Amino acid sequence: MAAAILLSTGLDQAMGQDMEPRAYSASPIDLNFLIASYLRTTGSVSLDPSLPITGVKASINTFSLGYERTFDLFGRTASAAIVLPYFQAGLSGQVFGTGTQISRMGLGDLRLRLAANLLGNPALSPQQFATRQPQTTLGASLSVIAPSGDYDAAHLANIGSNRWAIKPEVGLSQPMGDWFADAAAGIWLFTANDNFLNGHSRTQNPLPVLQGHLGYNFRRGLWLAADATYLSGGETSIDGLPKHDAETASRFGLTLSLPISDGISAKLSWASWLTARNGGNYDTIGLTLQYRWFDP
Repeated sequence: MAAAILLSTGLDQAMGQDMEPRAYSASPIDLNFLIASYLRTTGSVSLDPSLPITGVKASINTFSLGYERTFDLFGRTASAAIVLPYFQAGLSGQVFGTGTQISRMGLGDLRLRLAANLLGNPALSPQQFATRQPQTTLGASLSVIAPSGDYDAAHLANIGSNRWAIKPEVGLSQPMGDWFADAAAGIWLFTANDNFLNGHSRTQNPLPVLQGHLGYNFRRGLWLAADATYLSGGETSIDGLPKHDAETASRFGLTLSLPISDGISAKLSWASWLTARNGGNYDTIGLTLQYRWFDP
């Protein structure tokens, strides 16, 4: 059970602390993105102090492949994305004073996202978009994590979560000359894992998430953003018994976008923690390569 707590806590907390600037910025339709990314997450995991587990350290490598496309949805710009992650994860800690180490690797749960602009970004062709005047955009999205990852109920620790996770979110993007500001508010909702450790039921309360970004455009494709996020909630229960492990965490970071050649760009990201209660004191570094093209 201690091993299950170590690994499931590390992966769940890393998932809940994503930061993505410009997620609701304006874009033309018929645009395709092919994305490959690597994220390394390291640090300590904060657990319920009543548990006999101390000194928990996590190291999680995430490799992801994704595809995204923008399209016309009732006259507004919309996008659909799919991402498949692969995890290499290891955690260590002291359980009843004895050192414990566990590791897992395998395919993670499939991630899907559908987003649509509600204000300020009508569906425009690339030619029309090139002559538009930047303006405030308001959007909404629905992210879904499907229970498709590696999971075995006989194992104490798994890569997959064996449950659905859904996050409705609204976001705002405001251009200000060479500057831009983004803000988003969402909430993760979870179904039950009814086959946790051979038939037990694990549930989790909703987890609200806020994030904000402030950035500067040096030139087309070259920008830097300061990122921040805050989350609070998500208490879990086993067979209806609460674990009193509601999480509160705040994080900050930087994201740098670099153009490489026509249609190819890279993003470098770094993030660390400000405060964490029953959450992970994580540092993350990431690299994303992106290839984009328009429909012929």
